[in-house]
Amino acid sequence: MPELPEVETTRRELAPRLTGRRVDRVVVREPRLRWPIPPELAAGLEGRRITGLGRRAKYLLASTRDGTALIHLGMAGSLRIVAGGEPPGRHDHVDWRLEDGQCLRYRDPRRFGAMLWWAGGPPAGHPLLAGLGPEPFSDAFHGEWLYARSRGRRAAVKSFVMDGRIVAGMGNIYANEALFEAAIHPRRPAGRISRARYGRLAAAIRAILARSIRAGGTSFRDYVRTDGEPGRYQARLMAYDRAGEPCVRCGAALRGGIVGQRSTVWCPRCQR
Repeated sequence: MPELPEVETTRRELAPRLTGRRVDRVVVREPRLRWPIPPELAAGLEGRRITGLGRRAKYLLASTRDGTALIHLGMAGSLRIVAGGEPPGRHDHVDWRLEDGQCLRYRDPRRFGAMLWWAGGPPAGHPLLAGLGPEPFSDAFHGEWLYARSRGRRAAVKSFVMDGRIVAGMGNIYANEALFEAAIHPRRPAGRISRARYGRLAAAIRAILARSIRAGGTSFRDYVRTDGEPGRYQARLMAYDRAGEPCVRCGAALRGGIVGQRSTVWCPRCQR
């Protein structure tokens, strides 16, 4: 957490408030995130206008004419626009002070996020992005892609779809939900799933992510939207975090376990 829908929600809420604005100053109070914040970040941003705010997988991409800031929210990070005079809290590690006196503030209690700078051309060339698979909403992502990439794979299908080289940005919550909707057992070997079932899974992935984005994402502990409010999709979850509860389709008790070192929930009747 946050996963793709939460990052996309953040992007949609911030883009109209940042695009075209000049960054006057970057204040780094705590540089020790997942990777140290490089001094090039301030040097690259200060005095430049943000020309766009994009997303690749779980990374936000704030572009200027001279380079791109890559932002990852980690497990507990969030971004908000605040008044320039609002005092920072304990976990408010970075401010981008904007020309109108407002401030983009990055908060990260666990410091697992990242804020990096890339001036080596299009951001797709950054080492963190270069090897990623297709975006779930792109034309390149479909059941045939999953089927072709899965041949000969013995890994569990849940681990397969959470591999960023297969699908960009899929996280644990939405992998659970998509496999439940497609009625595929998360432990089934990826190479033993048919072309037709992968077609259903690709459709389920797109549908689940789209629904969560419309609801502003899922909030359990740390994630909040840019206005400080939680997402609303947690009320619609059908599998994740529901082990022991009745299946919404058949009523059987959902089971929980670990797949690929991640908590996993499935229906013993519906998912095969």
